[in-house]
Formats: sequence, structure tokens, C-alpha cells
Amino acid sequence: MISLRELKLGAVAVAVALGLAACSKEEPKPEPAKEAAKDAPPPAPQEIVVKIGHAAPLTGGIAHLGKDNENGARLAVEQANAKGITIGGKKVRFELVAEDDEEKPDKGPIVAQKFADAKVAGVVGHLNSGVTIPASAVYNQAGIPMVSGSATNPKLTEQGFKNVFRVVGRDDQQGPAIASYLVAEFKPKTVAVIDDATAYGEGLANEVEKSLKASGVNVLPRERGTKDTRDWKAILTKLRGRQPDAIFYGGMDATGGPLLKQGRELGIKAVFAFGDGACTEEMKKLAGEKQSEGLICSQAGIPVQAASKDFLESYKTKFNVDPILYSPFTFDATNLLIAAMQKADSVDPAKYLPALASIKHKGASGDIEFDERGDRKDAEMTIFTIKEGKLGPVAIVKAGRTTKFEDFMKAAEAAAAAAKAAMGKAGEAVSAGAAVAKEGAEKAVDAARSATSQALDSAKDVAGKAAGEAKEVAGKVVEGAKDMVNK
Repeated sequence: MISLRELKLGAVAVAVALGLAACSKEEPKPEPAKEAAKDAPPPAPQEIVVKIGHAAPLTGGIAHLGKDNENGARLAVEQANAKGITIGGKKVRFELVAEDDEEKPDKGPIVAQKFADAKVAGVVGHLNSGVTIPASAVYNQAGIPMVSGSATNPKLTEQGFKNVFRVVGRDDQQGPAIASYLVAEFKPKTVAVIDDATAYGEGLANEVEKSLKASGVNVLPRERGTKDTRDWKAILTKLRGRQPDAIFYGGMDATGGPLLKQGRELGIKAVFAFGDGACTEEMKKLAGEKQSEGLICSQAGIPVQAASKDFLESYKTKFNVDPILYSPFTFDATNLLIAAMQKADSVDPAKYLPALASIKHKGASGDIEFDERGDRKDAEMTIFTIKEGKLGPVAIVKAGRTTKFEDFMKAAEAAAAAAKAAMGKAGEAVSAGAAVAKEGAEKAVDAARSATSQALDSAKDVAGKAAGEAKEVAGKVVEGAKDMVNK
């Protein structure tokens, strides 16, 4: 006879066998539709269009400078779009809206209102101070951040507007720079000053005159033309009789070129000096190569040649010409607006404006930060000359200190090399850390595999013993059943 205990063990063995058989069955495969839904990529973020306005003269005598400005802004927008930027959880496509302000002060506010009506998120511009200043009042009222890449009149950022910025220096920095270089290098006793009666030209001429007088130079009574003057013979004939050692002109290249040409034709031997508006290659065309030889001029920022290599190459590839003057700055101005939006994670002007005011940005024209007025901190001034038919930088003026351009570039290259080396070391440290982490992860995986293998072996032993016992009990059950049948 089989004991009650053996019958129970037999029942357990049968139950275990049935359970193992059930477990050995394959789980039903999910329906194809459900599997496809599980593996489907998440939906792409919604795309929004963010408009950035750009304003400059695209017609008239300085249209070449206006187009250069626009090219800088356009390049920045296209590069940003290529990156696929996401702001506030939405993919952003930036659109540049370009307008021609015709270099006219009364057209500035009209263009500004047009931008406001179009609901642009920010504005890069304008080129001329005389147009930028009246336009800035409209942007302030509309709450639209604006960054100029070329307007240098101090009045722009002294209106108390919190939405107005510039990435170039001011005329009260540029004027002393060109004046001090003129005095140091040419030692003039008498200087004539002429301006074009614009906010930019007159403002810069005022700063130059102030600095010259502070240096003890005799400054002749001011002469004045307009932004459209091309015939300077009457003014130059009068000045020729007074025999100045130098003549400074505050205005743009479209009028500065004819001034220089006519001065040389009248036999004036004085040194001609200009501000950034006439510090272009166009001067050689307008004045003639022979007549333009030896002129000096200033720029309220680093020279184009010193802009980042990436910018210079990208600009040439995109537009098939070299940048002229302000495009590195409008490129930076556009990227500043975009970077501020990213920092604030919003394209709402009211929300990203504080980020713009406090931003620290590495741009094509160098490191950029703003002071409390919206002016660029520690802006450099560059002095140029035309020598052997080539316009080139000769000195950098920063914080009242003049450095030869060659020395400035050597220092910049050394700093770039040091930064690259530091980044390399940081990369090596990251790689080393990653290697250590990888090694630790591999060890952890190996340990887990070993533990799993041991657990499986143990489970197999237990299962084998249980199966043996079950078989033995089952045998006894069968034998018992045979005995009962025989009886």
C-alpha cells in the first residue's frame, strides 16, 4: 500500500509537471498594429516661424555697405536654421525680413513701425546713427529688442531705452582713437574738420575736434556739407589757403571719396583722415588709387581681417565676395538675438530681453557683453591706412592703449592656441573619465553575467532534484496502482 504522504507527493509532482509544461509554451505575440505603434518614433515638435528684421540702405550711395550688413544677418539666420533649433518645445525656423531705410532719418521710424506690424521678434539695424536713433523710439514703444552692428553715435544708448544695444564702439571712443593716432604719428599743428551734417558725421567730427583741441592742436572753424554732397571744391579751395596739416572728414565713403579726390586735384598735401563710414575699399575707386594712398581712417571695432576664420570662410562661400566692413557685427547681432531666445527658452521679446542684456557671447568679432546702457564692453577701435594700394589695419586702440596690429594678432593667436589646448586637455579628461566608466560598466556586466549563470546552474540543480524525486514518487504511485489492480 502507498502511504498518504506518497500520494500527496505524487499529486504535487503532477501539478509541477503541468506547471512546467504551461510555462514552456510561447507567449502570444503582440498584434502587428500594437507592435508598430510601440516602435513608432515620437511625433516631431511643432514648427514655428520667428521673424527677425534687418534695416539698412539697400539703394543709394552706400547700398554696398547696407547689403554687406544684410549678408551678415542672413548668414546667421541660415546657419541657425541648419542647426534645427528648438525653443519652448517647438522647432523654430527663423526668417529674415529685410527693409531698405534709404539712409533717411524720416524713413527709419516708418520701417520700424512696419517691423512692429509684422510682429518681428527682434531687429538688427540700422546702419546709420541718424536713422537708428529715431527708429529706436518706435522699437522701444513696441517692446522689440534691437541690436545695431554699425550705429556709433553715443545718443543711441543714452536715451534710457532698455531694448537698445550695439555691438560696435561709440564715437566718443572712436573720435579720440583716430585723433590720438593722427597726433602721435603725424604731429599736425593745424587741422581742418568737415562733416556731412548727419548725426553720425557731425557726432564723430565733434569728438575728433574735442580730442585734437585737448592735445593742443589748432582746429580751424568747422566746414559742412551733406550726405549727398559730391562737389567739395569751394570748401577745399578755402581750406587750401589756410594750409592745414591734416583734414578730418566725418561722413560716409560715397562723399568722402570725392572729397579726397578733389583735394588732391587742388594740390592739397595734408593728411586726410576719416571715420569708419569711409574706411572701406570703395575709397580707392571713388578717389583713385594714387590720390587715396596714405589716407588714415578708423573703425569702431576689430577689422574684418581679424574676424573669426569660420565667419570669413562661410561668408565667402555663401556670397562669393569678401565681407566689406560691418557684416561680422550684424552676424553677431543676429546670433545674439537667437542666443538670448535659446537662453530664455522663449521667442517672446519681453521674456528674452533680460537674457539679451546679461548675455556673454563668443562671436565672429570677439567676446561680447553689454554694459547697463546697452553698449559693448571694452570695444576695440582699429586704425587703417592705404599703403601701396591696399587698405589695411595698422593699430588697435583699446581702453586708451594703442597696440600695433601685428602684435594684436599675435596675442589673439596665442590666446586661441591656449584656449584650444585647454579644450584638448578637457577633452582628454572627459575621454579618460569615459574610459574608467566604461571599464566599471564592463566589470559590472561581467559580474551580473556570472551571478546570473550561477543562479541558473543552481536552479537547474534544484529542478533536477525535484524532477528525480517526482519520478521516484510517480513510480511508486504506478506500482501501488498495479498492486491494487492485481488484488
